[in-house]
Amino acid sequence: MSSSAIDITLLGRTYSVACPSGQEAALRAVAHKLEQQLTSLRSRSNNLSREDLAIMAALNFGHELYEEQRKNQDYMQQMDDRIRLLQRTLEQALVERSHKDD
Repeated sequence: MSSSAIDITLLGRTYSVACPSGQEAALRAVAHKLEQQLTSLRSRSNNLSREDLAIMAALNFGHELYEEQRKNQDYMQQMDDRIRLLQRTLEQALVERSHKDD
């Protein structure tokens, strides 16, 4: 898969970032969200360095990702439980049907 460099601007500084073809919109959307996060953090605490802001933003994004992964795992467990219940119900129905046919 080919890639190209796209420019993103964060806190007034432009970065050229390699991006796989077809993923440019996603990278721009993430960069926009990051810019919003950095701007919000900066407005709440003017004395943080760029590095500190980046670390705080990374922690915030990491927490969001963790929560989404946890929700996904919970959902997957619920779906596994429902599938097992459905399988048991079908198996029971088939057994009952075979007894009626005898």
